[in-house]
Amino acid sequence: MDQETLAPLPVPHNHDPLPEISALAARQLRADGPLMRVINKFGGRIEQQMAHLPAGLRGQIESITTQALTRAVNLAQHGRNAPDFGRRGAPALAAFTGAVGGVGGVATALAELPVTVTVILHAILRAAEAEGFDTSLPEVRAEALRVLTMGGPMADDDGINTSFIGVRITLTGPALHKLLAKIVPGFATVLGQKLAAQSVPVLGAVSGAALNTAFLTHYRELAHIRFGLLRLSALHGAEPVRAAFEQELRAQKRLKSR
Repeated sequence: MDQETLAPLPVPHNHDPLPEISALAARQLRADGPLMRVINKFGGRIEQQMAHLPAGLRGQIESITTQALTRAVNLAQHGRNAPDFGRRGAPALAAFTGAVGGVGGVATALAELPVTVTVILHAILRAAEAEGFDTSLPEVRAEALRVLTMGGPMADDDGINTSFIGVRITLTGPALHKLLAKIVPGFATVLGQKLAAQSVPVLGAVSGAALNTAFLTHYRELAHIRFGLLRLSALHGAEPVRAAFEQELRAQKRLKSR
């Protein structure tokens, strides 16, 4: 399939979006599962270790994250020629790098961080492709970066944002730096928690592998949800899709709580 057909994918005009919206809502309810179980398991120790991380580490994390995301998003302009580790290969690679990063505590975790950031972003980009978007387009790459700010597609500061559709965004120079300036601080906080977990004696390698796999799975799921909703919004309108998604999510939460 050539890049011109990567889209979003065309569907019949009489296509009923409700089954897909229902599936995306169910996916949203599952998205936090693996990550939250790991965070909860190590939660107390992570909080303790966060207090003992070296001063200035946050600045290092932000700098490393910015550099890694810049390289990864620039590589993504090549679209389908960019690395594709596969659905199983990406978590395996994330687990391996997390384990290696956790062996030597903070020092090795910092060295491993650029690889983890790159693998996560490329998993997001592959999810965008799976939903029919052309990742060589700057507006799609910008949206992939925004996934890193999401707790979910209904986050108050973002939501189902369809403003990028049909608008070309130049992701070079000042525009990219401005976008990263909004994204990196919050994402660096998440990565700081990961580093804190990796600094726990003995548990470093194990928690590093588990957290890397959980983070990648979490963000990849959010990407599938977000780009799926964006595709449906382009076909049926953002507000109807948003309303249907919110209604379906509430209904499924009620059923789950019974």
